Amino acid sequence: MLDEPTRTTILRLHQEGHGSRRIASALGISRGAVRDVLKNGRAEVPRLERPEKANPFRDEIVRLYQECKGNLVRVHENLVDADAALSYQALTAFCRRHGIGHVPPKPAGQYHFVAGEEMQHDTSPHDAKIGGKIRRVQTASLVLCFSRMIFIQLHPSFTRFVCKTFLTDALRYFGGACQRCMIDNTHAVVLSGTGKAMVPVPEMEAFAERFSFRFVAHEKGDANRSARVERPFDFVDNNFLAGREFEDFADANRQALIWCDKVNAKHRKHLHAAPRELFATEQPHLRPLPLWVPDVYQLHHRIVDVEGYVSVHGSKYSVPYPLIGRRLEVRETKDEIQVFDGPRLLATHSKILEAPARSTIPAHRPPRGHAAPPGPIEEERQLVTAAPEIAGYVAALKKHAAGRGTLALRRLLRMLREYPRGAFCDAVRAAHTYGLYDLDRLERMVLRGIAKDFFPTGGDEGSSR
Repeated sequence: MLDEPTRTTILRLHQEGHGSRRIASALGISRGAVRDVLKNGRAEVPRLERPEKANPFRDEIVRLYQECKGNLVRVHENLVDADAALSYQALTAFCRRHGIGHVPPKPAGQYHFVAGEEMQHDTSPHDAKIGGKIRRVQTASLVLCFSRMIFIQLHPSFTRFVCKTFLTDALRYFGGACQRCMIDNTHAVVLSGTGKAMVPVPEMEAFAERFSFRFVAHEKGDANRSARVERPFDFVDNNFLAGREFEDFADANRQALIWCDKVNAKHRKHLHAAPRELFATEQPHLRPLPLWVPDVYQLHHRIVDVEGYVSVHGSKYSVPYPLIGRRLEVRETKDEIQVFDGPRLLATHSKILEAPARSTIPAHRPPRGHAAPPGPIEEERQLVTAAPEIAGYVAALKKHAAGRGTLALRRLLRMLREYPRGAFCDAVRAAHTYGLYDLDRLERMVLRGIAKDFFPTGGDEGSSR
């Protein structure tokens, strides 16, 4: 079949007065082909209208496609069972031409970014050999779109807290942040919505404001929008993780940092430069880091158990043993577990990322061969706080009472709350002077002290009776 330029030439030569024989000779084609073009009179190539074998079965094909859940093999088998003389190749070609189960491909576009305009963040699951075992890890990555600088880290899981620690480390590595951060609708950042309607979690929005950038999300199904960060994951899997072994996650992230330095300094043909060289142009356009970048931590409140430990994510961390039973504040950072009693730092432990284990500081344990002295019970603390002047009697009563003296101290606390403070304290001082620890007798002494105020006796009216 003659193409359109040849058909156009035939029509032009015919208009100039040349015959079909001369046109055919000049173009090297047959006279019949020239006559066909002149008879048609149009330069457009006519379409071949051939009957399609599958056309009589179109409605049946559409129905079977729905019933067979898009499996064309089953559709073809059913058509053959219905005596349709149709090959599988003819069926698939018919479906492509008529758009049955086939979405027309969309052309891919390009995104161009100026320096400091956008950075992209995403995570991807990979298998890494850590501690002699193959483990599934979450590889987090942040890429600057203009210079293609990359920063990666490995984590056992990826939560909102881990997301903030990772982004903080990444922005410190780059020395600044771009205007916006493109994400893949991750649950760690997104509160609701997708794409332009995405609403970030207030906690993450406040985090972004601290570093002067904002989170944006690509539209659902438009993964190419974050190709700057998506594409390097295959390179991470087949280059960084291939053939490498790590002692633990700390070792893996140290090696990841070295690998990032090496990759960012390597020349790339399609960029005509190394990312590190382009970064020299982009860095002045980044939003500078705040004067002070605080460590990201997750806050927990824990009660010290009977062994002198606090538990975080199944692992236990020691605290000074006199604090057994106390409620303490625990701050979980990226690498540490910090234990506070109010504003005072009590202990700092290296964070355990592997299987649940214990971290014990020897100074937190009692000396060998000596039992830990029991701490004050709640009733004792309340008595000493409410009436400091009877602290001596409280300590002596605790020694004379059975066990830890809980019942005796509880009764003494009840008396303090029910009777006038002056009469109660006078009776306690007298009892402490003479070594009286019988609470029944102490209570009678208190009642005698208040009898004249609450139960008056004698007087003129009483004597006249």
